Amino acid sequence: MSVATSSGGTSPGSPESRRIVLLRHAKADWPQVSDHDRPLAERGRKDAPVAGRRLADTGITFDLALCSTAARTRETWKLAVHELSDRPRTVYEERLYEASLGELIALVNEVPDEVSNVLLIGHNPGMHALADALSGEAEDGLLPRMSRSGFPTSAFAVIGFTGSWKSVEHGVGRLLDYWTPHD
Repeated sequence: MSVATSSGGTSPGSPESRRIVLLRHAKADWPQVSDHDRPLAERGRKDAPVAGRRLADTGITFDLALCSTAARTRETWKLAVHELSDRPRTVYEERLYEASLGELIALVNEVPDEVSNVLLIGHNPGMHALADALSGEAEDGLLPRMSRSGFPTSAFAVIGFTGSWKSVEHGVGRLLDYWTPHD
């Protein structure tokens, strides 16, 4: 991944507070196409902008969005990003499609340290597994709620941590927010 960004940042050597937001694609349809080419269903086209508005409500300014190359994730992002006041640089990353937990952590470890806040638009079971693995702590009731819901389509989790992207590993973060469109 070759990503050059500039952001306010902190002084050299100081630990920086970062956010990783994991957004699962909106509800997809099941036409006679390959899994990678599945488009959004009508409900997905309605839910994606709602997820975008809710992402905007978090107040997080994303420096970078990493989006799976699958049709349903690209379409989700296209509908959601219009709701954000500041559009981040977007990289379409084929490694997000069908990524394992280990592959997702490795991908996050590659994010440049100039990036303070990153958004991943991907698939289950990876998004749920990554949110669960990174969340060593959580705001009241969020972990059990995320476990019960199973990370449905259009859901997102906000995880905060301090340090370098290279230091992201199991239990490093705190689950700060978890949202689903049909609670």
